[in-house]
This record gives sequence, C-alpha cells and structure tokens, in this order.
Amino acid sequence: MRTIIQLKTLQATLSAVGDGKRVGLVPTMGALHEGHLALMHRARRECDVVVVSLFVNPTQFGPGEDYDTYPRHLASDQVKAKHAGVDFLWTPGVDDLYPAGDQTVVDVGAIGRRWEGEHRPGHFRGVATVVAKLFAAIQPHRAYFGQKDYQQVCVIRQMTRDLRFPTTLRILQTVREADGLAMSSRNERLLPTARAVAPALYRSLQSARTMWKRGERRAKAITECVESGLSAFPPIQGEYVALCHPDTLEPLHQITDKAVLLAAIRLGSVRLIDNIVLAARLSSPD
Repeated sequence: MRTIIQLKTLQATLSAVGDGKRVGLVPTMGALHEGHLALMHRARRECDVVVVSLFVNPTQFGPGEDYDTYPRHLASDQVKAKHAGVDFLWTPGVDDLYPAGDQTVVDVGAIGRRWEGEHRPGHFRGVATVVAKLFAAIQPHRAYFGQKDYQQVCVIRQMTRDLRFPTTLRILQTVREADGLAMSSRNERLLPTARAVAPALYRSLQSARTMWKRGERRAKAITECVESGLSAFPPIQGEYVALCHPDTLEPLHQITDKAVLLAAIRLGSVRLIDNIVLAARLSSPD
C-alpha cells in the first residue's frame, strides 16, 4: 500500500494504472474501525484498484462541534488499510481540497434539511461538497458507504444522480459491536459510564421494529416506543426520533409500504446516530 498526500500525485498514479481498471473509493475521516474495513474488503473483492481517502472534512462540522477533537490515528489507520488490501491511502490536507479562493458548494436541497440537517445546519452541504470533490478528483467507478449514516447516504445518492457522476454507490449494512452499538469513530470518546448505556439506542430501535412486526403501523406509537426506551437511561439525551419514507426522508404518519426509523442521541459530549429499516432495504442507484 502506498500513502499519498498530493492530489496531483494520486491522479498521476491512477492514470499510470491503465485504462480498463475498475477503481473503487472508500471515503473516510480516519480512526478506522471494522465498519470501514468491511467497506474496504468489499471494494477489494469488486475492484481492480482500491483508494481510501482519509480526510477530516472541516466544512461538515458546525460551530462548537468536535472537529478539533475528532479522533486522528494515521499510523494505525495505515496498518489497518494495508491489511485490508488497500492500494492507495490518500491523506490530503485542507488546502488540497479547499484551495485559496474556493467558493463552490453543493446543496442537495430538501433531503438534507430535516433531521440531521436541522440539528447540524450546513452539515450536509459540507458532506455533499467534499464527496463531489472526491468523485471529481478520483473518478471512481464505485464508491462505498455504510448504512449507519442513513441520511448521509441519501444525500450522496441525490448528489450523484443530480450531478450525473458515473459512479455506482455500494451501500453496506451497519457493522455493530457485540452489544449492538453501531461502530463509529466517535465511540472511542465515550466515557465508560456512557459506553455502558449507549447500546440502549439500538435496543430501543429494535423494540420498535418488534412492534412493527406485530402489526403496529402508527408512527406516533413507534417513535414513542423508541423514546420510552431511551428515557429509561437518564444519561441519554434524545435529539430526535423520526419515522420516514426511506427514499425521501419525509415524515410518515402511518406505514403503508416501506419506512426507516432514524434516531440521534447525546451522551455527554458525544453524539450518536442509528437507524433501522422497517419495511425495505436501502438500495444503491445504478
């Protein structure tokens, strides 16, 4: 595996690989865990060349968020990426992706304004902008993302379609700890007492799914089930629980076909999100 910093070097290296090679991209912000590695392993199986970008993107963090404290472990990330069969680890600096005078942003509209978008204004504009930059720079045939960041996937899917990027998205199921907690780079910042109660987020979502399987279709009853499960653990501060259409993310009052249940909480200074698809799996655009 080769670690590359400069964009021009990466582009020249990929150009030298030759035509006809299928390039797979796994965008990350580092602090790699098994969820990231699952994406890399899938990319390795499906592509001739695997590129992993490691970039903590400042434009998707709002004032007072954890940009400065976001985990950064380049040395261990290099080891993990190498063992996963990655060909190139790209670690650009901020100036490489946001050069002096940079003004262009990507806003996908309504799909990014609810839920996470409401609680983190500007977040998805930053996400869509940096992913568009990555796609334009690398021109991958396939790009790999995890379902844990459900709304982010919807935003990137919208952006990919609207800007006509010739990139196929591969969406993999959430990878979880043994107790159900969705793997996230932020988990390492949880204090032991917070880590002990964090799995209540997934358990509460599972309880709601059980209600749905038993025939409950009212959004209010389903979301209240999740809220009740979270309220049993006072350290947890709930931000939102939402039952939505899995493609548009518009809120549902009643499940008639397919739905996704989204939730976000805070445990001290750490913010966690999770989701469960109740009636349909998230599909990749072709």
